[in-house]
Formats: sequence, C-alpha cells, structure tokens
Amino acid sequence: MEAIVNVFLRKKFKTSRVKILAKLAISRAQILWKQRQVRYSHAKSDVIELLKLGYQERALLRVEHVMKEQNMMDAFAMIMDYCSLLIDRVMLLKKNKECPEELKEAISSLIFASSRCGEFPELQKIRGIFVSRFGREFAAHAIELRNNSGVNPKIIQKLSTQWPSLDSRSEVLKDIASENGIILNMEEDEEKFEDDELSEDENDVLPKDLKTRKKYRDVAAAALEAFESAAYAAAAARAAVELSRPKYEDTDR
Repeated sequence: MEAIVNVFLRKKFKTSRVKILAKLAISRAQILWKQRQVRYSHAKSDVIELLKLGYQERALLRVEHVMKEQNMMDAFAMIMDYCSLLIDRVMLLKKNKECPEELKEAISSLIFASSRCGEFPELQKIRGIFVSRFGREFAAHAIELRNNSGVNPKIIQKLSTQWPSLDSRSEVLKDIASENGIILNMEEDEEKFEDDELSEDENDVLPKDLKTRKKYRDVAAAALEAFESAAYAAAAARAAVELSRPKYEDTDR
C-alpha cells in the first residue's frame, strides 16, 4: 500500500511547491541567522569585557557560546545556499525519478539539517517532499549519516551538539584577545580547567555588572525578533495564497 501511495505522490510532484518552500526557508534562515548574529555579538562582547576585567577563566567558559552561535550562523548560511541551488535547478527534480547527483549534497544536507533544527518548519516540509519523491530509505541515509549519505561534513560539524574541546575554546579566546589587544596567560588557566567541570549556565559565568547589561540587550534582541517574525508572517501569507491557487494555475502541469 505504501508503495502505491509513493507512486501516486511522485506523479503529483510539483516543482512550484518546492520553489515556494525553498524561498520560505531562505526567509526563515535569514531571520534565524540575524537572531544568532545578535546573540553572537552579545556573547563576544561579554568575553571581551571579562578579559578586560581580568576574568580570564570565566571568559574561557563564555567563549563556548560565541562558538555555538557562530556555528549556527554558518549552518543557516549553508541552508540558504542549498535552497538557492534547489530553486535554480528545480527542473532536474522534475526530470529525474532518482535524486540527481548534482543535487544530492544539497538535498541530503537539507534533510539532515531538518532533523537537527526544530525551529525550522519549512525544512520539515521540504524533507517530506523528498521522502515522497525519493523514498524513506534515501532520507534515512541522510538523517542517520549512513555510508554515502551525501551530507556535507561541514554542516554535520556545525550542527553538532558536542561541547567544543578546551583546545578549541582556547584558540578562539586567543583570537578574540588578539583582535582587541589583550594579553593572555593561557598556560595557568589551561591547568585549572577540565571539560567535565564546565557549567552550561551563563549566569554562573558573568559578573553582576555584565548580567545587568545582558538583561537590557536581551530586551532589544526580543524586539528585533518580534519585528522580523512579523515580516516573515507576511511572506508566509503571500506564499499561502500561491499554494492555495486552483490547480489550473500551476505552471508545472
């Protein structure tokens, strides 16, 4: 029965729907990227302030958030690039019943990202289309990172939930210090730190004066997020109108 349903769905495959969802995904990714950029800037500012105040150990903890936000920004940028590629070459999906080789990395990486980005409903819908088009096994290869999955190793690393190592945090901290003309004494701090002793609660990291500053920055960030969400809602409404048009208006028929 499932095979019959899949055959039916493949016949009903509409490239116009892929294009609309890809455009919506780009809009969503742009908003999420900007939100992460704000958090990245805040976290980096905190690290700089901590270093200037002499709280080098706390800065080494806080730099983890800088790395996390940078990774998410990079991942969203990759998602936007892959969606743009889908839009440009969507007709390849119409012509091929199997996943085109030149789109395999993009499609597999988007399917993988959909399983790691819960805040991204458009990716879930795109994954659903490709599951219907190419089958559940194709999607499982990407999500479970099986052999020859086609997923870009870079996006795997960017969306990893593993904590960054002490060495990688130290390198980022050194770079931030160098950019701001701050001299570090990393040897002493590296002897004091063990990975399993790190706290995930940033309130344990920030001194009281920086916590107050962060509170006001978070209010501004929330206002920006509300504005951008409203802009996205308008774009989604326009897309809904496109998707609800009568079938005879679909150019792919």
